Amino acid sequence: MHSYLRAVGFSKLASEPETEQLLGEVFRDFDHRNIARDENSVFVEMEKEYGPDMGIIVCGSLDREGFHREYYFPYYRGSGITTTEEVTVEKRVNGDSFAGVCEDGRLGVSLIFYLQNPAECQKERILNQLFGRKSSLTLSGLSTEGMILLPVRKDVEQPEVREQNIAQRNQLIAAARNGDPEAIESLTIEDMDLYSMLSRRVYEEDLYSIVDTFFMPYGIECDQYQIMGNINYYTKVSNPVTRENVYQINLECNDMTFDVCINEADLTGSPEVGRRFKGTIWMQGRVNFE
Repeated sequence: MHSYLRAVGFSKLASEPETEQLLGEVFRDFDHRNIARDENSVFVEMEKEYGPDMGIIVCGSLDREGFHREYYFPYYRGSGITTTEEVTVEKRVNGDSFAGVCEDGRLGVSLIFYLQNPAECQKERILNQLFGRKSSLTLSGLSTEGMILLPVRKDVEQPEVREQNIAQRNQLIAAARNGDPEAIESLTIEDMDLYSMLSRRVYEEDLYSIVDTFFMPYGIECDQYQIMGNINYYTKVSNPVTRENVYQINLECNDMTFDVCINEADLTGSPEVGRRFKGTIWMQGRVNFE
Protein backbone atom coordinates (compact mmCIF):
# COMPACT_ATOMS: atom_id res chain seq x y z
CA MET A 1 0.00 0.00 0.00
CA HIS A 2 2.91 2.31 0.73
CA SER A 3 3.98 2.28 -2.92
CA TYR A 4 0.54 3.49 -4.06
CA LEU A 5 0.72 6.65 -1.93
CA ARG A 6 2.54 8.20 -4.89
CA ALA A 7 -0.61 7.77 -6.99
CA VAL A 8 -2.39 10.40 -4.84
CA GLY A 9 0.58 12.78 -4.79
CA PHE A 10 2.93 11.43 -2.09
CA SER A 11 5.85 10.18 -4.19
CA LYS A 12 8.58 11.70 -1.99
CA LEU A 13 7.93 9.82 1.24
CA ALA A 14 11.44 8.47 1.84
CA SER A 15 11.16 6.77 5.22
CA GLU A 16 8.78 5.06 7.63
CA PRO A 17 8.83 8.01 10.11
CA GLU A 18 7.59 10.32 7.35
CA THR A 19 4.76 7.91 6.59
CA GLU A 20 3.88 7.68 10.29
CA GLN A 21 3.81 11.48 10.51
CA LEU A 22 1.38 11.59 7.58
CA LEU A 23 -0.86 8.94 9.15
CA GLY A 24 -0.79 10.84 12.43
CA GLU A 25 -2.13 13.87 10.58
CA VAL A 26 -5.00 11.77 9.22
CA PHE A 27 -5.79 10.57 12.76
CA ARG A 28 -5.73 14.07 14.30
CA ASP A 29 -7.37 16.06 11.52
CA PHE A 30 -9.63 13.71 9.55
CA ASP A 31 -12.38 15.04 7.27
CA HIS A 32 -14.82 12.15 7.68
CA ARG A 33 -15.28 9.36 10.19
CA ASN A 34 -17.46 6.27 10.10
CA ILE A 35 -18.04 3.80 12.94
CA ALA A 36 -19.45 0.27 12.93
CA ARG A 37 -20.42 -1.25 16.28
CA ASP A 38 -21.26 -4.83 17.16
CA GLU A 39 -21.45 -6.73 20.41
CA ASN A 40 -17.72 -7.33 20.68
CA SER A 41 -15.91 -4.37 19.12
CA VAL A 42 -16.01 -0.91 17.59
CA PHE A 43 -14.55 -0.50 14.08
CA VAL A 44 -13.44 3.05 13.16
CA GLU A 45 -12.70 4.40 9.69
CA MET A 46 -11.08 7.87 9.34
CA GLU A 47 -10.65 9.61 6.01
CA LYS A 48 -8.67 12.69 5.06
CA GLU A 49 -8.84 14.23 1.59
CA TYR A 50 -5.71 15.41 -0.21
CA GLY A 51 -7.40 16.53 -3.41
CA PRO A 52 -10.68 16.02 -5.27
CA ASP A 53 -12.00 12.49 -4.49
CA MET A 54 -8.59 11.24 -3.31
CA GLY A 55 -6.80 10.88 0.00
CA ILE A 56 -5.90 8.42 2.75
CA ILE A 57 -8.10 6.20 4.94
CA VAL A 58 -6.97 4.83 8.32
CA CYS A 59 -8.90 1.96 9.89
CA GLY A 60 -8.70 0.36 13.31
CA SER A 61 -10.48 -0.66 16.49
CA LEU A 62 -11.51 1.42 19.50
CA ASP A 63 -11.60 0.27 23.11
CA ARG A 64 -11.06 1.68 26.60
CA GLU A 65 -7.33 1.99 25.95
CA GLY A 66 -7.89 4.11 22.86
CA PHE A 67 -7.58 3.69 19.09
CA HIS A 68 -5.54 0.83 17.66
CA ARG A 69 -4.61 1.27 14.00
CA GLU A 70 -4.93 -1.92 11.98
CA TYR A 71 -4.28 -0.73 8.43
CA TYR A 72 -4.35 2.25 6.08
CA PHE A 73 -4.60 2.78 2.35
CA PRO A 74 -4.62 5.59 -0.21
CA TYR A 75 -7.85 5.86 -2.13
CA TYR A 76 -9.37 7.46 -5.20
CA ARG A 77 -13.15 7.54 -5.27
CA GLY A 78 -14.44 6.90 -8.79
CA SER A 79 -17.50 8.41 -10.42
CA GLY A 80 -20.75 6.88 -11.62
CA ILE A 81 -21.84 3.26 -11.41
CA THR A 82 -19.54 0.60 -12.86
CA THR A 83 -21.75 -2.44 -12.39
CA THR A 84 -24.90 -3.59 -10.63
CA GLU A 85 -23.92 -7.26 -10.47
CA GLU A 86 -24.00 -9.01 -7.10
CA VAL A 87 -21.01 -8.26 -4.87
CA THR A 88 -19.57 -10.46 -2.12
CA VAL A 89 -17.46 -8.85 0.62
CA GLU A 90 -15.13 -10.88 2.81
CA LYS A 91 -12.24 -10.22 5.18
CA ARG A 92 -8.86 -10.80 3.59
CA VAL A 93 -6.67 -13.72 4.61
CA ASN A 94 -4.45 -11.53 6.80
CA GLY A 95 -7.58 -10.34 8.60
CA ASP A 96 -6.83 -6.61 8.58
CA SER A 97 -8.79 -5.40 5.56
CA PHE A 98 -11.65 -6.37 3.24
CA ALA A 99 -11.93 -7.56 -0.36
CA GLY A 100 -14.89 -7.66 -2.70
CA VAL A 101 -15.66 -10.11 -5.48
CA CYS A 102 -17.95 -9.41 -8.43
CA GLU A 103 -18.84 -11.68 -11.34
CA ASP A 104 -19.34 -9.46 -14.38
CA GLY A 105 -19.59 -11.23 -17.73
CA ARG A 106 -18.02 -8.31 -19.60
CA LEU A 107 -14.59 -9.01 -18.11
CA GLY A 108 -14.34 -12.76 -18.46
CA VAL A 109 -12.68 -13.08 -15.03
CA SER A 110 -13.82 -12.82 -11.44
CA LEU A 111 -13.27 -9.20 -10.47
CA ILE A 112 -11.55 -8.88 -7.08
CA PHE A 113 -11.10 -5.42 -5.57
CA TYR A 114 -9.97 -3.73 -2.36
CA LEU A 115 -12.94 -2.36 -0.41
CA GLN A 116 -12.96 1.42 0.15
CA ASN A 117 -15.88 1.63 2.64
CA PRO A 118 -15.46 -1.23 5.11
CA ALA A 119 -17.29 0.47 8.01
CA GLU A 120 -20.41 1.08 5.92
CA CYS A 121 -20.38 -2.52 4.69
CA GLN A 122 -20.02 -3.85 8.22
CA LYS A 123 -23.02 -1.80 9.33
CA GLU A 124 -25.00 -3.10 6.36
CA ARG A 125 -24.07 -6.66 7.26
CA ILE A 126 -25.61 -6.08 10.71
CA LEU A 127 -28.70 -4.37 9.27
CA ASN A 128 -29.23 -7.12 6.71
CA GLN A 129 -30.10 -9.43 9.56
CA LEU A 130 -33.35 -7.43 9.58
CA PHE A 131 -33.80 -6.44 5.95
CA GLY A 132 -31.99 -6.51 2.62
CA ARG A 133 -30.99 -3.64 0.38
CA LYS A 134 -29.89 -3.45 -3.23
CA SER A 135 -26.41 -2.18 -4.03
CA SER A 136 -24.25 -1.10 -6.94
CA LEU A 137 -20.48 -0.89 -7.34
CA THR A 138 -18.19 2.01 -8.26
CA LEU A 139 -14.70 0.89 -9.27
CA SER A 140 -11.51 2.93 -9.42
CA GLY A 141 -7.82 2.20 -9.73
CA LEU A 142 -4.52 3.56 -8.47
CA SER A 143 -1.59 3.25 -10.84
CA THR A 144 2.15 3.68 -10.40
CA GLU A 145 3.03 3.05 -14.05
CA GLY A 146 1.19 3.90 -17.25
CA MET A 147 1.50 5.19 -20.79
CA ILE A 148 -0.70 6.84 -23.38
CA LEU A 149 -1.28 5.12 -26.73
CA LEU A 150 -2.89 6.39 -29.89
CA PRO A 151 -6.42 5.18 -30.65
CA VAL A 152 -7.39 2.45 -33.11
CA ARG A 153 -9.00 3.60 -36.36
CA LYS A 154 -12.58 2.33 -36.48
CA ASP A 155 -15.24 2.19 -39.17
CA VAL A 156 -18.27 4.44 -38.81
CA GLU A 157 -20.65 1.47 -38.58
CA GLN A 158 -18.36 -0.54 -36.30
CA PRO A 159 -19.63 0.78 -32.91
CA GLU A 160 -23.25 -0.23 -33.67
CA VAL A 161 -22.22 -3.71 -34.79
CA ARG A 162 -19.98 -4.02 -31.75
CA GLU A 163 -22.81 -3.13 -29.35
CA GLN A 164 -25.01 -5.79 -30.93
CA ASN A 165 -22.25 -8.38 -30.64
CA ILE A 166 -21.63 -7.44 -27.01
CA ALA A 167 -25.32 -7.74 -26.12
CA GLN A 168 -25.52 -11.14 -27.82
CA ARG A 169 -22.36 -12.38 -26.07
CA ASN A 170 -23.64 -11.22 -22.66
CA GLN A 171 -26.83 -13.20 -23.24
CA LEU A 172 -24.78 -16.28 -24.11
CA ILE A 173 -22.60 -15.87 -21.01
CA ALA A 174 -25.70 -15.55 -18.81
CA ALA A 175 -27.18 -18.68 -20.37
CA ALA A 176 -23.88 -20.57 -20.00
CA ARG A 177 -23.79 -19.73 -16.29
CA ASN A 178 -27.18 -21.38 -15.99
CA GLY A 179 -25.83 -24.53 -17.61
CA ASP A 180 -27.16 -24.10 -21.16
CA PRO A 181 -25.04 -26.53 -23.29
CA GLU A 182 -25.81 -24.72 -26.57
CA ALA A 183 -24.59 -21.40 -25.12
CA ILE A 184 -21.41 -23.06 -23.82
CA GLU A 185 -20.77 -24.58 -27.25
CA SER A 186 -21.39 -21.27 -29.04
CA LEU A 187 -18.97 -19.43 -26.74
CA THR A 188 -16.32 -22.10 -27.24
CA ILE A 189 -16.59 -21.92 -31.03
CA GLU A 190 -16.53 -18.12 -30.92
CA ASP A 191 -13.34 -18.11 -28.83
CA MET A 192 -11.68 -20.60 -31.19
CA ASP A 193 -12.54 -18.43 -34.21
CA LEU A 194 -11.24 -15.34 -32.43
CA TYR A 195 -7.97 -17.07 -31.55
CA SER A 196 -7.54 -18.22 -35.17
CA MET A 197 -8.16 -14.70 -36.49
CA LEU A 198 -5.69 -13.12 -34.07
CA SER A 199 -3.03 -15.73 -34.90
CA ARG A 200 -3.24 -14.75 -38.57
CA ARG A 201 -3.30 -10.98 -38.11
CA VAL A 202 -0.53 -10.74 -35.53
CA TYR A 203 2.08 -11.69 -38.17
CA GLU A 204 1.34 -8.56 -40.22
CA GLU A 205 -0.10 -6.05 -37.73
CA ASP A 206 0.91 -4.54 -34.43
CA LEU A 207 -0.85 -6.16 -31.47
CA TYR A 208 -2.20 -2.84 -30.13
CA SER A 209 -3.79 -2.05 -33.49
CA ILE A 210 -5.76 -5.30 -33.25
CA VAL A 211 -6.67 -5.20 -29.55
CA ASP A 212 -8.66 -2.08 -28.64
CA THR A 213 -8.95 -2.64 -24.87
CA PHE A 214 -8.11 -5.42 -22.42
CA PHE A 215 -8.44 -6.24 -18.72
CA MET A 216 -6.45 -9.07 -17.14
CA PRO A 217 -4.99 -10.08 -13.77
CA TYR A 218 -1.41 -9.00 -13.12
CA GLY A 219 1.20 -10.35 -10.73
CA ILE A 220 0.58 -12.37 -7.59
CA GLU A 221 -1.81 -9.93 -5.91
CA CYS A 222 -5.44 -10.81 -6.63
CA ASP A 223 -6.62 -7.17 -6.85
CA GLN A 224 -3.98 -5.94 -9.32
CA TYR A 225 -4.66 -5.83 -13.05
CA GLN A 226 -3.08 -4.78 -16.30
CA ILE A 227 -5.49 -2.77 -18.40
CA MET A 228 -5.81 -0.80 -21.60
CA GLY A 229 -8.82 1.45 -22.04
CA ASN A 230 -10.14 4.35 -24.10
CA ILE A 231 -10.04 7.76 -22.41
CA ASN A 232 -13.50 9.31 -22.07
CA TYR A 233 -12.29 12.38 -20.17
CA TYR A 234 -9.58 13.35 -17.70
CA THR A 235 -8.74 15.95 -15.05
CA LYS A 236 -5.38 17.22 -13.85
CA VAL A 237 -5.40 18.06 -10.13
CA SER A 238 -2.78 18.98 -7.54
CA ASN A 239 -2.12 17.57 -4.07
CA PRO A 240 -2.32 20.72 -1.86
CA VAL A 241 0.33 19.39 0.57
CA THR A 242 3.04 18.20 -1.83
CA ARG A 243 2.04 20.28 -4.90
CA GLU A 244 2.45 17.16 -7.03
CA ASN A 245 0.19 16.89 -10.08
CA VAL A 246 -2.09 13.89 -10.50
CA TYR A 247 -4.17 12.76 -13.49
CA GLN A 248 -7.66 11.41 -12.84
CA ILE A 249 -8.72 9.54 -15.99
CA ASN A 250 -12.12 8.08 -16.84
CA LEU A 251 -11.76 4.96 -19.01
CA GLU A 252 -13.92 2.63 -21.06
CA CYS A 253 -12.35 -0.82 -20.80
CA ASN A 254 -14.00 -4.06 -21.92
CA ASP A 255 -17.33 -2.19 -22.03
CA MET A 256 -16.98 -1.14 -18.38
CA THR A 257 -16.43 2.44 -17.25
CA PHE A 258 -14.22 3.29 -14.28
CA ASP A 259 -11.62 5.85 -13.18
CA VAL A 260 -7.86 5.64 -12.72
CA CYS A 261 -5.61 7.95 -10.70
CA ILE A 262 -1.90 8.27 -11.52
CA ASN A 263 0.90 10.66 -10.62
CA GLU A 264 1.98 12.86 -13.52
CA ALA A 265 5.59 11.69 -13.00
CA ASP A 266 4.53 8.05 -13.55
CA LEU A 267 2.63 8.65 -16.79
CA THR A 268 4.41 8.45 -20.15
CA GLY A 269 2.73 10.55 -22.82
CA SER A 270 -0.01 13.18 -22.79
CA PRO A 271 -3.61 12.07 -22.15
CA GLU A 272 -6.28 13.25 -24.56
CA VAL A 273 -9.89 12.24 -25.10
CA GLY A 274 -9.98 9.33 -27.56
CA ARG A 275 -6.46 8.14 -26.82
CA ARG A 276 -5.81 5.01 -24.77
CA PHE A 277 -4.31 4.45 -21.34
CA LYS A 278 -2.25 1.30 -20.75
CA GLY A 279 -0.88 0.43 -17.34
CA THR A 280 -1.07 -1.63 -14.18
CA ILE A 281 -3.59 -0.71 -11.49
CA TRP A 282 -4.56 -1.58 -7.95
CA MET A 283 -8.32 -2.03 -8.22
CA GLN A 284 -10.48 -0.51 -5.51
CA GLY A 285 -14.26 -0.47 -5.16
CA ARG A 286 -16.98 1.26 -3.22
CA VAL A 287 -20.27 -0.53 -2.60
CA ASN A 288 -23.19 1.91 -2.94
CA PHE A 289 -26.23 0.96 -0.89
CA GLU A 290 -29.55 2.26 -2.20
